[in-house]
Amino acid sequence: MPKKIDEELKARAVRLVLEHRGEYPNLTAASVAVAKQLGVGKESVRRWVLQADVDAGRREGTTTEESEEIKRLKAENRRLREDVAILKAATSFFVGELDPRNR
Repeated sequence: MPKKIDEELKARAVRLVLEHRGEYPNLTAASVAVAKQLGVGKESVRRWVLQADVDAGRREGTTTEESEEIKRLKAENRRLREDVAILKAATSFFVGELDPRNR
């Protein structure tokens, strides 16, 4: 299970990479330097920066807000499918109970 990283730490890492991006040849190099400084994984920092770029509209992709909405809708869809399955089972049970041939 992935460990939860504090949102403030993520924001700080993204801010540092964005501020010092020009001092490094590429995003990965800047992410490595900041990751060492903050004691987190370099790939995590790089992904946070890419997601921040998507959220800010500087890069194509699914925003954090859209991802959360999709996750919420998938969970709701799963619950509704379970409800429908329960109702179908209950319906078939009661239909059998009301069938005069079963009396």
